[in-house]
Order: sequence, then structure tokens, then C-alpha cells
Amino acid sequence: MNKHAAFVIALSIAGAASAEEVIKIAHVGAITGPVAYFGKDTENGARLAIETLNARTVVIGGKKVRFVLVPEDDAGEPRQATTVAQKLVDAKVNGVVGHQTSGTTIPASKIYHTAGIPQISHSSTSPKYTQQGFNTTFRVVANDTQLGSALGRYAVKGMSARRVAVIDDRTAYGQGLASEFSKALLAQGGSVVAREFTTDKSTDFNAILTKIKAAKPDLVFFGGMNAVAGPMLRQMKQLGMDTRMMGGDGICSDEIAKLSGGAMADDQVVCAEAGGVEPSGKAGMEAFRAAYKRRFGIDVQINAPYAYDAVMVLADAMARAGSSAPAQYLPQVAKTRYKGVTGPVAFDQFGDIRDGTLTLYTFKGGHRTLLAVTR
Repeated sequence: MNKHAAFVIALSIAGAASAEEVIKIAHVGAITGPVAYFGKDTENGARLAIETLNARTVVIGGKKVRFVLVPEDDAGEPRQATTVAQKLVDAKVNGVVGHQTSGTTIPASKIYHTAGIPQISHSSTSPKYTQQGFNTTFRVVANDTQLGSALGRYAVKGMSARRVAVIDDRTAYGQGLASEFSKALLAQGGSVVAREFTTDKSTDFNAILTKIKAAKPDLVFFGGMNAVAGPMLRQMKQLGMDTRMMGGDGICSDEIAKLSGGAMADDQVVCAEAGGVEPSGKAGMEAFRAAYKRRFGIDVQINAPYAYDAVMVLADAMARAGSSAPAQYLPQVAKTRYKGVTGPVAFDQFGDIRDGTLTLYTFKGGHRTLLAVTR
């Protein structure tokens, strides 16, 4: 082969490579820290979506595209979340899936909004996230108002709990959920007999649990995460408290059993996950869970399917807009009508999911067990 022919072939290869557009989708979660299992779960869900898209021939605006996942770790820390958000803006990512907790999602959302980058959270439930007036904020799970209301109703009607002690971990997520639960509890005729606070890094709860024990509650409601709820259950048992515990999706994985050191009794804990599939979507969710386990060798924890759908919603909006430029496809995200593995995805005027489902669980033998899917 002469030099001219080799040069022509090289140009052809370079031209083919340049014709393929690279689209960068970021995932941000707590990959380190006490809830790292949660962040890794959703990162895996996003990665599986990227790999699924690339296994297809995706064409946007007449050009073949390749999706790339840009994973970032905010460690569940608000300050780190804003640093990561600015880094992703500087990297000119096309869209963001995350963040994970409300305390990190809300401050980061301001940075994405200023840059005009669409953001879909797969797990943040604070109503404040979508009430900031930003057209870039969306979520694929129900919010705390819906979640707290469902838990408050179930506490009274499903568990016959009238006297409830409420604890939160002072995070945006924990406070918001505890507040919404308390409103719903009171509306159902229940009462808050003790109101206590801790932090998301505390390990000693004896002081607040001693006060709560004296109030003789039917139920302890905890707004926070497994990393605190597990040790709290262990200390409740040490104090001779066999009181049931209720919480949101932050305590709704099998991790709580491990963190309790075996102190959690069957049916002692009831939790609600923002999301969940009704019977018509069960086959699709089971197929996703099987694909996830084949790819990563572990079971889904909680929100991986929602991270998967969030990536797919961004890709779908780009396809409908004929562009991956944030300014061009953002309006299409708001108009989404997507059938995901978690069910139908459509957003209201604030970016909240329409008619979001909620799933109630308890635990038996250390494993999560379905109670009901509701709206």
C-alpha cells in the first residue's frame, strides 16, 4: 500500500469516528461514606442504561451517538455536591442523573439550573427540590408529601398506632419526611407523644430513646437512613423496647438488618419506598432485576431501576428533540411520556412525577417483604 492510499484510509477512519457524537450523562451519588451501598446501586442502574443504549443503534438528529457515563461521588455531603456539580458543568455534560439525597440534590440543582442542564433525581424526595422555580429539575419518584401521607395513613389504619414518637436526623430528607408524616398522622387522629432529633452521623441514641421509652409510644417514626436506623434498633433492644419502627425509603433495604446487628425482629420495621410497580409492570421489573444481577453479580438495593429510567428519559427527550444540546432537548424532558421499567414516567408543571406509586414493605428473616403498592 502506498503512502497516499494509507493517508486516505486514515482520513476515512477519522471521519467515521468524528461522525459519531459522544453524549455525556453524569450520575452523582454517595459512592463513599455511610450510605455508599445506596449510591453504588443507583450508579449501577445508570451504567446499565448507558450500556443498553449503546447496544442499540441510537441516532439523534441524523447522527449516530454513543453514550458515556460520567460517575461522580458527592459522599452525601452538600458541600461536596456543589463542587461536583460545578465540575460537571465545566465538563459540559449533557445531562445529570442524581443527586441521591435531598440535602445534596437541592444545593447542586442551583448550579445545574444556572448552566441550563437537565437534572433528574432518582431518589431525592424533598418537595423543596422541585419548588424552587427551576425548569431543569425533575424526579422519577414520589416526593415526601406523598410518602409521608401514605405512611401516616398506614400507621393509624394499618398498624393501629395512635401514639407515635418522631425522630429525624436533621437532614433535608429526614426533616422533610418526618414533618409530612406528622401532618398525616395528626390528620388521621394520631398524636406525636415525643419529638426528638439526632444527626446522620450519630451512633449513640440512649438519651433520646430513654425519653421516648417513658412516653410509651405505639410506634417510633424515624426520618433518616439505614446507617442510623440500624444501630438505633440495636439500642432500642438493649433498652428493652420492642416498639415498632417506621420510616421512608432511606431505611427500606435489607442493609438495615445487617446494621442492626440482628436486633431487628420480624415485622418490627415498616417502610415505604417512593415508587414501585403495580401488577401490570411486574414482569418488566423482574426482567430488569435479572439483568442487573447478571451484569453486577448482586441484587438491586432500592433505586437502581429509577436511575436506569432517568437515563432513558434523558435519551428519549434528546431523540424527540433531535439534539443532545441541553437547551434544545430540555423542553422535551418536561413533555415526557415514557414507559419505563418502574412504570409510566410523566412530569407535572413542577417536574414531579405524575401519579407516582409508593410501596410499603416490612422485613421477615432480615429480608424486605412486600405489603402493598399504593398511590
